[in-house]
Amino acid sequence: MWKSWALALTILAAPAQAEVPKVMASIQPLHSLVASVMKGVGEPGLMVSGAQSEHTYALKPSDARALQAARMVVLVDEAYETFLAKPLKGTKAEIIALADLPGAATLLPRKGGVWEPEHGEQGHNHGHNHAAADGHLWLDPANARLLVTAVADRLAELDPANADTYHANATATVARLEALDGQMKAKLAPVAGKPFVVFHDAYQYVEKRYGLTSAGSITVDPDRPPSAKRLAALRDRLKASGAACVFREPQFPAPVVQTLAESAGARVGVLDPQGADIPPGPEQYFTLMTRLADGLASCLAAK
Repeated sequence: MWKSWALALTILAAPAQAEVPKVMASIQPLHSLVASVMKGVGEPGLMVSGAQSEHTYALKPSDARALQAARMVVLVDEAYETFLAKPLKGTKAEIIALADLPGAATLLPRKGGVWEPEHGEQGHNHGHNHAAADGHLWLDPANARLLVTAVADRLAELDPANADTYHANATATVARLEALDGQMKAKLAPVAGKPFVVFHDAYQYVEKRYGLTSAGSITVDPDRPPSAKRLAALRDRLKASGAACVFREPQFPAPVVQTLAESAGARVGVLDPQGADIPPGPEQYFTLMTRLADGLASCLAAK
């Protein structure tokens, strides 16, 4: 009897465990990096998953409730995930936008189906207008490292009880990102000079970091079919440059890519900037980037 009372008093006297901060991430690659930082402590929520597009995504009521309950929201930039622009104005959550992190490398979007060398100039977040930036910043592992560190530092402030775990996870994740960067450099160096065409302009952060030679994109807006004029210009550019590959994306119809490749005598490869079919979690980002490197290297190196 007395033991039961003593146990009850001990439980009542014990300090309450601080709740792990609720974190929401906009898209799968960012969610993966945040999940790596939170491993062993908690799991972030994810808004845009699978084959959904952040460009056309409509916020669900469950997303809105999760945002209201979140202590932190991680995204690329409100100009990229436009579906978050209004909801974030009504939340008290900490906002971590990859495009706003000091030192984040940003690139200007390219226009037209055939690109010239002067397009896609690089910026380094010094008063840069992110509304005009190419939003696929996560495809540069150096940007991914910045995000991991920023998320860990802020979570450690919000949740001091788990600060050591957040920082240890971030250190391990940054080491993995540095190793990944080295592996991608080694894998892509042999094909750096071989021109290719992509389905839409999502990969210039990979191109810039690893010295790849992209000649153009089939479409500027992946939800709209390319015009006959654009396809004719790309066909001529492919032939003139001797482009080895035309890359399609699994979420969009393949016939137009196949037709363009055949008309120019190029091979067809597959690239996916989101890793739509990769399960969410800490490994998603690393699998995504490894697949991108493998897809580029295998198609461009083929005889």
